[in-house]
Amino acid sequence: MLMGEFFDKLANWFMNWFNSVASDFEKCFIKEDRYLQLLGGIGVTLKVALLAAVMGLIIGFLIALCNLSKKKALNRFAKVYTDIIRGTPSVTQLMIIYFVVFGQVKWEKWIIAAIAFSINSGAYVSEIIRAGILSIDKGQTEAGRSLGLSGSQTMINIIVPQAVKNIFPALCNEFITLIKETAIVGYVGLVDIQKAGDFIKSATYLAFMPLIATAIIYFIIIKILTILLGKVEKRLRKADVR
Repeated sequence: MLMGEFFDKLANWFMNWFNSVASDFEKCFIKEDRYLQLLGGIGVTLKVALLAAVMGLIIGFLIALCNLSKKKALNRFAKVYTDIIRGTPSVTQLMIIYFVVFGQVKWEKWIIAAIAFSINSGAYVSEIIRAGILSIDKGQTEAGRSLGLSGSQTMINIIVPQAVKNIFPALCNEFITLIKETAIVGYVGLVDIQKAGDFIKSATYLAFMPLIATAIIYFIIIKILTILLGKVEKRLRKADVR
């Protein structure tokens, strides 16, 4: 009898809990189509991260070449750039780029945000690329020069392709980190995944459901990217073996 009462209470508790969760879910995401805010936030996050990753890769490559240059001016510029970027918070850099540098420019917010993140990412990417280039044996450079290639031709056709295979995992990790760092774009008025979750939290006075949904969305995006980039890395390794 006592056991039956216990299971009845447990079943009632579970049903009450389930109904509460269902009610919170409906209030947070179904009512007033609030899920659309999260979907829009996903689009903003991916747009900013992808554009920032492409521009950051270009900036990083150029800074890495400056870092490896024998010209003191270029070398000094690259070191000052990386020191400043790595030594200041990304949110501060974002606000300076948005409100000061591009304060009077009528560009779309997400493009300016992507530029800010690309400048930040470029400093870290430059160090990854620099380390990758230095990891290639000097004999490869000598072999390229002995074939009649110029310094730049040797770098582009021989050194860089080999370095890319070595640094690909680190670049993937930087891209994943970049996606998570974009969660601060709400400071400049962009509604990304995190900001959409904050809006839902403010509208419903419920914190658990929007925050968990935000975390799950980020996790799914990162997991999908990790799987895709892992497959690309395997292809590169197979090509290496051949």
